[in-house]
Amino acid sequence: MITVTRLNGQRFVVNAELIRTVEANPDTTLTLINGDHMIVKESMDEVVSRAIEYGRMLRKLLPPT
Repeated sequence: MITVTRLNGQRFVVNAELIRTVEANPDTTLTLINGDHMIVKESMDEVVSRAIEYGRMLRKLLPPT
């Protein structure tokens, strides 16, 4: 899960595994796998960075198989 901010300043958490695309048009728009769209204040690079860090955290928590 990553924390992002709506344009009105409200922070919320989104499951990074459900993000299909991140676009900058110029506002950063997240498209989820179910087709929902969210516009956030964070830059595209920041969202991608947070999603990568989330994935790294998961790999540290899961034992090797």
